[in-house]
Amino acid sequence: MENNVKIVLLCGGRFAFPALQLLAFEKFLHGVAIGKASENIVDALENECANNQIKFKHFPNKAKIGQMKDWIHEIKPDFIFSISFPFLIPEDVLAYGTEKFINFHPGPLPQYRGVMPIFEVLKNQESHTAICAHFMNANFDEGDIIFNDPILINENETYGSLTVKLSNRVGQVALNMANMLQFANSIPRIVQDEDVAYYYEKPTLSDTYINWKRMDAAEIVALINACNPWNTGADTTFIGNPAKLIDARIINKSSNQNRPGTIIEILDENEICIATVDNKQIAVTILQTQEGIQTVKQLHRKLNLMNLAFN
Repeated sequence: MENNVKIVLLCGGRFAFPALQLLAFEKFLHGVAIGKASENIVDALENECANNQIKFKHFPNKAKIGQMKDWIHEIKPDFIFSISFPFLIPEDVLAYGTEKFINFHPGPLPQYRGVMPIFEVLKNQESHTAICAHFMNANFDEGDIIFNDPILINENETYGSLTVKLSNRVGQVALNMANMLQFANSIPRIVQDEDVAYYYEKPTLSDTYINWKRMDAAEIVALINACNPWNTGADTTFIGNPAKLIDARIINKSSNQNRPGTIIEILDENEICIATVDNKQIAVTILQTQEGIQTVKQLHRKLNLMNLAFN
């Protein structure tokens, strides 16, 4: 397609790669800038851009963002897309043009502002999430919404599987946005409703820790899935030492009012059944102790797991 709009993509790593590939294939990609990332990713992306005559810039830290204004004014893109770019864009850079900067947020806005909405929607047991395209302003995730593209969350979806799904989807969403900018007479914009807005800070140990006395079986399994693989699993304590639960499912079977966190059954040496506060059980197959990631079968050979407890 001749005379395409020229788009610069600001990215933070592999999550944006499907979008990079589609925008490049359709001749929209004019430049790429990457934030902090591994040397391998930066080098590979720089080489690929050089081979395809695409402008490239690396902004490894906040101090280097001051160079973005000059770089953008030098290469003169029509629009700047952002996908998982780790740094806030300064106002003097945004001043390049009204409605020029568009972010693709991997969660529905304004309800899921913040750096890790994938974790939060899974922890909160949402049935859907979204890719939200919105104009950028001087604050994270607060610009006017162009659209929310809804995405189904499958049963037992993990952080890893949902990230892959959203990464692939954001590529198509970014391409659709490029075509909209190419052909539409106007772009919709909806002011975010602050009454339903919420900003989630980056999760800490208190967010990833299983509270056996308060969390029911569904909440625990949702947290385990939300922590896999970025946090290895959900945090807990086992025999007085830190541990993580990595893979689990709900068993709709009474725990016979055993203390929450107690191992009350071992299934074929492959699963431990743990009592939960709602008188149900969760079955765990993989966990991490101080010795490393292990299957239940491996751990059971070393310890008599029956009646031991997590807390």
